[in-house]
Amino acid sequence: MAPQASLRNATLAGLQAALAVLIALPIVVLSPWAHLIGFASLGALVALFGRFAPAGRRQSVVLLCGLFQVASVLLMSMAVWLGAPQGVQLALLAIWCGVCLFVTILGRFGAPGALIFVFAASAAMAPQLTLGQVVERTAATAIVAALAWLVCLVTEAGRHVPPPAGDRLEDPLPPLRSRLIAAGRTVAGAGLAIVVSLALDGQHPAWAAMGALAVMQGPQLHIVMNRALQRMGGTTIGALLAWLLLLQDPSVWVLIAVLAALQLLTEVVIGFNYAFGQVLVTPMALLMTYLGAARALGPEMASERIVETLIGVAVGVVLSVVFSSADERAHLAHRIRPAPDR
Repeated sequence: MAPQASLRNATLAGLQAALAVLIALPIVVLSPWAHLIGFASLGALVALFGRFAPAGRRQSVVLLCGLFQVASVLLMSMAVWLGAPQGVQLALLAIWCGVCLFVTILGRFGAPGALIFVFAASAAMAPQLTLGQVVERTAATAIVAALAWLVCLVTEAGRHVPPPAGDRLEDPLPPLRSRLIAAGRTVAGAGLAIVVSLALDGQHPAWAAMGALAVMQGPQLHIVMNRALQRMGGTTIGALLAWLLLLQDPSVWVLIAVLAALQLLTEVVIGFNYAFGQVLVTPMALLMTYLGAARALGPEMASERIVETLIGVAVGVVLSVVFSSADERAHLAHRIRPAPDR
């Protein structure tokens, strides 16, 4: 367990995303575009960013994240429309993992990081699309992202705002070379996770790529190791919860209510413990996937999520160690070395 940097800001971010879900998704369900509910829910996720931004920067961070979320959907959808086969789509997804990591570091987007954008890109993968479908899903993501931005603007007064950057010391950006290396090894990790998943006849190799990204985006080797263990434990429990819920064949209204609750609760607990957050993040991601697939996927996707996450986490840990610097390994050894007896 760790202390929350700001429970107030974390709760507000979850509440803002939940409000965007509760406003947008019922409207989408009752509209002629109910099949776009999965992409609408992706737009609501941008409210989670920028919670610790200085005064005057939060809205620009959320806006940039909204644009990047829309770009994730648009670029992958365009690739599908242009006829990219599954192998090319998966290769693009692996590259996008590195691009998203680089951009989130450069833009100081903060939590929840690159994974949100990769999740959006993976949701846009499909066997084939028409140009009209590309426009529809991109528009749905953009409209709800704009709504999330508006919700953040209206409720900004509830945030504990840090002082402007000029009045405090900010962590310096890593050198360009370090950022490029981190992005490159993330591409390698996501790509290898996809290859391993396909070799093992995995049904959702994109989930393996996201598992690798989730652990490899840790800034230190000890964080990678801790995050790997916590992600696997949290994902396993969370997938079981999603499986139990989907066995009940819940209505779309129940799913919307559960999604909103999960948005809020995730942000409340994930700052205390990453594994506890994963217990809630996993069913949220699975339910969004379920809605995006027009409820065509069954409860068995919960077990598939566990397997794919295990593949991605294992690959991410191995490559993080292989690509680690001597300083990173020395830092890890220093942290785990028992203190000398006094």
